[in-house]
Amino acid sequence: MARRLRAVLLIPVLVALVLGGLRVKHSVDTWRAADDAVRVAELVQAANKYASDAINERDVSVIPLLKGERNAAAVVQARRTTDEDAAAFDRAVDRIPQNSGLLRRVGLVRTGEKQLPTVRANAFTSRLSGVQTEESYHLIQHPLMEISNELGFGSNNQASFGRTLYAMSLTQAAESLIRSIGTHLLAEDRGTLATGELETQLASFRSYAYLEKVALQEYAGAGTADDMARLRKALAAATARGEQQRTEAAAKAKAAGQTYVAPPDLDRMISEIAAGKTTAQLTAEGITPESFFAASTLGFDAYRSIEVHLTDTALAGARGIADDARRDAVINAVLVLASVLVAFLLASWVARTMSRRMRRLSASAIEIAGQRLPALITRLSRAVPGQVDSRVAPIPITSTDEIGEVARAFDHVHREAVRLAAEQALLRGNINTIFTNLSRRSQSLIERQLALITDLEDHETDPDQLENLFKLDHLATRVRRNGENLLVLGGEKPAHQWDRPLPLIDVIRAASSEVEQYERIAFSGIPEAEIHGRAVTDLVHLLAELLENATSFSSPHSEVRVTATHLPDGRIMLEIHDRGIGLPAEDFAVINRKLANPPTVDADISQHMGLFVVGRLAGRHGIRVQLRPSGEQSGTTSLVMLPDTITYRTADGEPDAETLALAAVKQASTSRRSVSAASFVAHHAQNGSDGLDGLDGLDGLNGFQGYEAWNDRRTDTAPPSHDEDARRPRAKGARSRRRARRAPRKDDGPDVSRSAPPWGTVE
Repeated sequence: MARRLRAVLLIPVLVALVLGGLRVKHSVDTWRAADDAVRVAELVQAANKYASDAINERDVSVIPLLKGERNAAAVVQARRTTDEDAAAFDRAVDRIPQNSGLLRRVGLVRTGEKQLPTVRANAFTSRLSGVQTEESYHLIQHPLMEISNELGFGSNNQASFGRTLYAMSLTQAAESLIRSIGTHLLAEDRGTLATGELETQLASFRSYAYLEKVALQEYAGAGTADDMARLRKALAAATARGEQQRTEAAAKAKAAGQTYVAPPDLDRMISEIAAGKTTAQLTAEGITPESFFAASTLGFDAYRSIEVHLTDTALAGARGIADDARRDAVINAVLVLASVLVAFLLASWVARTMSRRMRRLSASAIEIAGQRLPALITRLSRAVPGQVDSRVAPIPITSTDEIGEVARAFDHVHREAVRLAAEQALLRGNINTIFTNLSRRSQSLIERQLALITDLEDHETDPDQLENLFKLDHLATRVRRNGENLLVLGGEKPAHQWDRPLPLIDVIRAASSEVEQYERIAFSGIPEAEIHGRAVTDLVHLLAELLENATSFSSPHSEVRVTATHLPDGRIMLEIHDRGIGLPAEDFAVINRKLANPPTVDADISQHMGLFVVGRLAGRHGIRVQLRPSGEQSGTTSLVMLPDTITYRTADGEPDAETLALAAVKQASTSRRSVSAASFVAHHAQNGSDGLDGLDGLDGLNGFQGYEAWNDRRTDTAPPSHDEDARRPRAKGARSRRRARRAPRKDDGPDVSRSAPPWGTVE
């Protein structure tokens, strides 16, 4: 049951686990994507710095290289900075996600980097003219600048963000080319230029000036209002610094006694240079290599600040998104795991609770069906129903769910079963009362009839009439015993009991005297033992029923033998042997089962009254009775095991002569009895009969067979003759015996001189 409940409850837990896993996976994927964006932003940041420092290296190297100072400190420092940026870029490349677009862009950068040593070696020489040198750095700067297009994770418009940064990088690159070419034009001796080279430089200068304006328009179109405000602020700061620089330069010139010509603004400088004016003309207007480089550097730095801000913003945004995604992934994972754990624990608790209540319900039902209800029925059958507490203890389940409803329904069934059992017990009690009342009503009449018959016997002298009176006396005694059988079935105990022990031989004689064909009963081997007074009356009744059965269902010319054995443990085994028609093995099994566990009174009582009575009487004193096939060719042997609680052994404890004679008889008949017993056991094994169940200790398949292991010393001495009158009384001498049998009256205790009919269909 618990496994089924867990299996049912496991389904929603698994569904929750799958859905939660999908949510966690989504969070983890977002975290990974954001982390990739962080590494891309770091790459873009390193690429932009690399690109800016590379073109700055070109710009600051113009004047020294034109002068032939290839190892100037400014050149060496600028190249060292570029190389450091290249190393940082390589480290950033190692961390980037393996994205095809990124790998393609990095490949373009690697291609440009291969040209950098050649460009540095040939810069501003005959192998690489000025404009060619300046534009050669574009092989490195442009692929680095294009990596900016990979930015934008988490922004509302990824393309717009990358476009804005790219536009600003393009503006900075154009400003750098303007600065480099303009400085070149101002510093170089134009007389040494080849034909047409000056025009080429001026054309490039004009085109890059135009490109800067186009890039600024692209930035304005891609950027936001904040981006434009930030650009205007940066340019205003650059203008302010330019004014400050001019003021300081004027002050220095005045202090040195020199004439200072203030240069125009950067736009005017660019237009004057693009117009093709000579160096002297430009100098006269204050446009010198130093003033132009300084003014252009202010714009370059302003654009660079915007670029750094954008890359830093992108990196910070990517890191923020990554942190949020990581936090969300952790929180979702914890929540999912906690939810699944809580759901699993809840499911386990529900399953365990339901299983525990189901087990409690099952255990209570089994206890009620197997113990409490049978025990109550037994108490009701053995006591007055009204005096037995028939209240039902409810099953200890107080829940209001379906299990609780089943428990209450079972309590209702239990109460109904107890009520019906009480009614049945009351009905059986009423039947027992009817048995008792009917028996007691007839007892007084039978006693009066027996008294009248006895009086007639005492005054009758005609032997034939006396014999008829004896028969009539036996019939009346059997009628009385029938009434006493009803008392036994009704649960009544004898009204009078002996107050002292009685010898076993006298008990057997009293029982045989109640049998109509008592002259066919022979005793032998009866040990010297006494029966407790409280069991005498019932034992006489029990033996009388067995003897009546043996004489009724055996040939009138055969003998019914009664033997007894005193076992070492104090018990006594009585055997009643007859040579009747016998019974099938399955009937023995049924009879022995009923003798061991007497059933309740039912319709079979009219046909098997003796069987019921013997079982009831035996149960009162712990006596065990069993039937088995006789060791002779036919017949039945009745075994009666008397417990040591109702027997007394004589003081000397020695077996008497009859016991010794019985040992000799048993020794002679061992082979015949073993064959009969073996066939009986085989038949029981084939039919699966359990008629011998309930017998333990010395009991065996052949019925209490363990007692035969004890044997007295062998003797050929015949039994003493004092039993002859009990075995073969003469009709004419029966009168004295009848009087002896009827000697004990009600004043002295129970009358053991009773007679009863046979069991009818027992055999």
